[in-house]
Amino acid sequence: MAITYLKSGKPEVERAEDDTKVRGIVESTLADIAARGDEAVRELSVKFDRYDPPSFKLSPAEIEAAMAKVSARDLADIRFAQAQIRRFAEAQRATMTDLEIETLPGVILGHKHIPVQSVGCYVPGGKFPMVASAHMSVLTASVAGVPRIVAAAPPQKGAPHPAIVAAMHLGGAHEIYVLGGMQAIGAMALGTATMAPVDMIVGPGNAFVAEAKRQLFGRVGIDLLAGPTETMVIADDTVDAELCATDLLGQAEHGYNSPAVLLTNSSQLAHATLAEMDRLLDILPTAETARASWRDYGAVILCDTYDEMLTMANEIASEHVQVMTDRDDWFLENMTCYGALFLGPRTHVANGDKVIGTNHTLPTRKAGRYTGGLWVGKFLKTHTYQKILIDEAATLIGKYGSRLCMLEGFVGHAEQCNLRVRRYGGEDVTYGAAAE
Repeated sequence: MAITYLKSGKPEVERAEDDTKVRGIVESTLADIAARGDEAVRELSVKFDRYDPPSFKLSPAEIEAAMAKVSARDLADIRFAQAQIRRFAEAQRATMTDLEIETLPGVILGHKHIPVQSVGCYVPGGKFPMVASAHMSVLTASVAGVPRIVAAAPPQKGAPHPAIVAAMHLGGAHEIYVLGGMQAIGAMALGTATMAPVDMIVGPGNAFVAEAKRQLFGRVGIDLLAGPTETMVIADDTVDAELCATDLLGQAEHGYNSPAVLLTNSSQLAHATLAEMDRLLDILPTAETARASWRDYGAVILCDTYDEMLTMANEIASEHVQVMTDRDDWFLENMTCYGALFLGPRTHVANGDKVIGTNHTLPTRKAGRYTGGLWVGKFLKTHTYQKILIDEAATLIGKYGSRLCMLEGFVGHAEQCNLRVRRYGGEDVTYGAAAE
């Protein structure tokens, strides 16, 4: 196997040091919110966002006022995007059916899909107001039937961001808070005097948001650890450097720590893309961020074969994987570790992020090895139930159950079974003895 790194990013040891710093800050911040509630949340809002409103929760009148600031064209675009996302989420929901079967005469087993009862949806702000994240979390939770949807996003220039508020409201949020970062995650998960806690936190964010979700997992559910965005372009000589560089930079502009990787078996394309990255960075308005991200987290990996490209792609398990080759469907069939695939040169990550209909909250940091992204099913809990309808079934299952309980030494368990054998089968089974 011949795999060559023509460019690599910051060493893993340095990335680990960054993670350690974030972990300590988040731990102390969450402890402060748990101890002082609203007071701590307000101090953090003033410190990080210079925002100190009478209430972080928007009233119906404030929501209406914010939406009035959104142009008719922008509102129409938001509605179009939400229609695509709703259509796909509803189709996904339709695949998740309740189940009830009779496994033996008189033995009924089943499951029900029950919505999580309260969800906190975080919509990131930072450099860019992530309007689309409101569709992905709030609207998808609404399709799942979540009865209490809390949405939070940081202020922009000292006020609620009108388009984000519109997207949250149109998506189905029941409560909207103008609150960002760790303090939003902590307040929603832990609860304060003015905000009831939720059962689950979802949505992407920066490293501090992701770490807050990680530390709170267990106290609340989370969708996944969606940290800084990642993108990978898998390409061969069927495409050109402009496509590859544009698709890499389209995600590198998210933040200073957004990994972008080109994986190719074409040396010519690899070198051309490196040159094209330099050209585009000289003219891209967001080049300050994208350049730092590409410098510290960008990589160009040259492979000999498609099999090597597949192996590397599954090992890296990138959040977004853009495939532009002469065998895109082969990658679809064989890739096992990723967030979402974008197949063919007509397809790209930005469409997936904003409008095409799939969810853009996806696993990062190799989490694609064990989980997919946010979807309607994440808001549904699958709960099983059972019932025995006839005496014969209670007796039959009871006998097997009793013996299997005694095999493990659980005498009390066995007596639960034996009692039913005596009562419904008329057999004289003594306490603790396995029914024959």
